Amino acid sequence: MLNEVVVLEQEATGVQIPGGNAITLPEGSRIYITQMLGNSITAATDIGLVRISRDEADRLGITPKEEEPSTLPPDASLEDRIWDTLKAIYDPEIPVDIVNLGLVYGVEVITHENGKSHIHILMTLTAPGCGMGPHLMAEAETRALALDGVETVDVEFVWDPPWNQEMMTEEAKMTLGLI
Repeated sequence: MLNEVVVLEQEATGVQIPGGNAITLPEGSRIYITQMLGNSITAATDIGLVRISRDEADRLGITPKEEEPSTLPPDASLEDRIWDTLKAIYDPEIPVDIVNLGLVYGVEVITHENGKSHIHILMTLTAPGCGMGPHLMAEAETRALALDGVETVDVEFVWDPPWNQEMMTEEAKMTLGLI
């Protein structure tokens, strides 16, 4: 379905990119799927780019590419598992995950007496005014909370240092044709 036009057979909900506003696409809308990565798809519509969740895409009969299974060993640390799960979150406009894009500045694991952990994720965005920030933040929190041993999560956005292309991994730069 990637790079194909799809005519919606039923109403669909999504998030406008980059504004971050919730929208409803009416039945019969034509969408052009531009990206199927992580837990969502990105589609071009008559009103611009829209991010559609995996659950909504499944409901519509549009199945995003399955996520790559983790290559971490079973005894990987919680911090390594957090970093790994964050690699499954993709920027809706750029086909690179938020870790390789350089948006995640740090992960702190604080283990409580009950053996459960609090996770503090420090991240940024490619631009301070990006309306997708709350959506990326919520996905990071949801994914981290789903891991065994995690009790609470907070995601903090920071703007210092400001993000720039030099923060991307070599892999990300190669994906984007920058090297």
